[in-house]
Amino acid sequence: MKPTSLAFLVSSTLFTSLYTLHAQAEVNYHIDLTQGQHHLAKVEASFPKTQAKQLVVNLPVWRTGRYEVLPTADGIRQFTATDNQGKPLSWQRSASGEWLIDLDTPTSVTVNYTLHANELGDRLRHIDHSHAYLDASGVFMYSPSFRDESIKVSMAVPDDWTSHSGMTPGSKPHSFIASNYDILVDSPIETGINSHYQFTADGRDYEVVFWGEGNYDAEQVVTDLTKISGQANAIWDDYPFERYVYMIHATSGARGATEHLNSTVIQLPRFMFRERKDYLRFISTASHEFIHTWNVKAYRPQGLVPYEYQSENMTSLFWIAEGSTSYFQNQLLLRAGVMTPEEFFEDLAKRVDRNLAKPGRYNQSVAEASLNQWVSTGGDYAINHSVNIYSEGYFASMSLDFSLLDKTELAHSYRDVHRKLYQDFKIPKGYTVADVKQILHDLAGQSYDDWWQHNVDSPLALDFNELLNFAGLKAGYKDDKQTVDSGISLSTKHGDLTIAHVRRDSPAWQAGIAAGDEVVAVNGLKVTASGFTKRLEDFKAGDEVSLMIFKDDRLMQKTVKLTAKPKGKLKIQAVKKPSKQQKQFLKAWLGIDWPFDTQGKYLKP
Repeated sequence: MKPTSLAFLVSSTLFTSLYTLHAQAEVNYHIDLTQGQHHLAKVEASFPKTQAKQLVVNLPVWRTGRYEVLPTADGIRQFTATDNQGKPLSWQRSASGEWLIDLDTPTSVTVNYTLHANELGDRLRHIDHSHAYLDASGVFMYSPSFRDESIKVSMAVPDDWTSHSGMTPGSKPHSFIASNYDILVDSPIETGINSHYQFTADGRDYEVVFWGEGNYDAEQVVTDLTKISGQANAIWDDYPFERYVYMIHATSGARGATEHLNSTVIQLPRFMFRERKDYLRFISTASHEFIHTWNVKAYRPQGLVPYEYQSENMTSLFWIAEGSTSYFQNQLLLRAGVMTPEEFFEDLAKRVDRNLAKPGRYNQSVAEASLNQWVSTGGDYAINHSVNIYSEGYFASMSLDFSLLDKTELAHSYRDVHRKLYQDFKIPKGYTVADVKQILHDLAGQSYDDWWQHNVDSPLALDFNELLNFAGLKAGYKDDKQTVDSGISLSTKHGDLTIAHVRRDSPAWQAGIAAGDEVVAVNGLKVTASGFTKRLEDFKAGDEVSLMIFKDDRLMQKTVKLTAKPKGKLKIQAVKKPSKQQKQFLKAWLGIDWPFDTQGKYLKP
C-alpha cells in the first residue's frame, strides 16, 4: 500500500469540507395534505444556516406558463419563523410576496404557514379530498439566497394516494428531489387518487396520470400521445429530457393547460373528451404543451432568462414562445396521423376567419402584443384594438415559414429556425431579436430586416390567398350566398340580450351601440336572444332597422344600416390544377403527400 500523500490529504479534506458545506446548504420542504377537504395544508420550509442579518423569503407573484401577476400570497396564513433552536424570529412583510426575517445571530431558519389551495383553473394549486395539484409557484416559498441549492420535498398524504412529478423521486414514498428551486418551480406534483400509464417513444420514457372521472378513453389517449411524442424529430434533433409526464385533469369545469420542464398539466371538463371536436381540442392542447418542452422550457427569449419570480419578465418575442408553438401543434398531429388533413385545414380555416373578423389586427403588431402580454385583457376592447400572441403569432410564424420555404427553394423551413434556437440558445442562454434575424439570414442568405419590420414590428397584413397559393390552396366560401351584418355579438349566456362585442367600424359601431348595451326590440317588436340573429335575417343588406336598447339603464332607439357578409363557413380548398411545385411545397410545409384527388376532394385516410 502506498503511503498517503499530503496532497491527497489536503485534497480529501477540501472535498469533504465542500461536500459538507453543500449538504448543509439544502432546502427542505414538507407539506401535510391529510386534511384537504377544506383546501388547506400545512407547509414547512427549512433554509440552511446563514450569516446574514436578515433572510428574505418570497412566494412568486406569477407562475411559469402564465404571464400574469397573480395574488398567490393571499393563500398564506399563520406565517411563523423560528431559528435553529425553535425560537420565534421577528419578521415583516415588505411586498405582496415577500417576508423579511430578522436574525440576531447566524442560524438556520424554518418557516411554517397554512396554505389555502383552491385555484384549480389557474393550474397553480388545488387541494381537496381526492388529490392535490401543487405548482411550487403558489405553494413553496423560496429565499433568493438559496435559490440555487438542492431541494427535498416530502409529503404527508392519505394512505390510498399515489404521487407523480417530473422531478426525481426521493428515497421515501411521496418525496421528490430537485437540484434547485428553478427545477422545483417548473415540476408540479400531482398526488391523489389517480390512474397511471407508461409508454416509450423514440427512446424516451413517458407517463400519463389521469385525475378525475370523465368520458375519456384512457387507452386511446395513451395511444395518441405515444404517436405525438414520437414526432419531435420533425423539428428538433435531440431531447431535453429522459422522462416526461402528462398530467390530465377531468374537472367540474376548469379548463386549460400549462407547460413545464418535463411535464404538463391539461384540464378539460370531465364530459368533454368523447366527441371528435372536443377530443381534437384536447389532443391538440397536449401537442402544444409537448412542443413547449423545447420552445420555452429548453430555449426562450432573453427577457425570460432567468425567470424573475417577483416581477414581470418583458420580451417582444412572446409571439415566438407561444404563437409558434400554436403553429406547430397541429402539424405534429398531422404527421403522427392523429389528425386528418381535412381536420387540419378546417382548423386553419377557422383561424383565418377569426383573424379576418378581428379589427385589432390593424392596430397592434405581434411585437407590441408580446410586450403588452402582462397587462393584456380580453373582451370587446381586445377584439377591436389588439391581437394576441397566440393567434397572431401563429400567422406570423406561418408567414415566416412560407417565406423561408420560398426563398430557399424548399431547402429550409421555420422548423430549421427552431432547431437552431435549440442548438445554440439552450438555457441558461436566451435569444434576442438579433439572434433570430441572424439565423434567418444564415438560412436564406439574405437579410430579414425588412420582413421583420413589416410583419413583426408593424401590424401583420396577410393576403391569405396569396400565401396559401404557394401550397396549391385557397380560402373561400362554398357559394356566393350572403347574409346581413350588424357587427353585434351577444353574450353567450342563455337568454341574455346583453351585447358582448361590437365590431369596430361595423353598422352598430357607427350607430353608437357599444358592448354592455342590452337589446330589447327590433323595429318595435320584442326580440329574444335565440331569435336575434334570425330576426335580422328578415332584412337585406342596405336596410335600416331600428333597435331599441338599454344603455346605462336608459331606453334608447338606434338606427342601424345593415351591410352584407358571406354566409356559411370559410373553407380551405385545393386550387384547380395544382402544379407539381405547389404539391412539393405543401409536402415540405406539412410533411404529408398531396391530400386531394383530381376533383379537389380529400383522399380517404
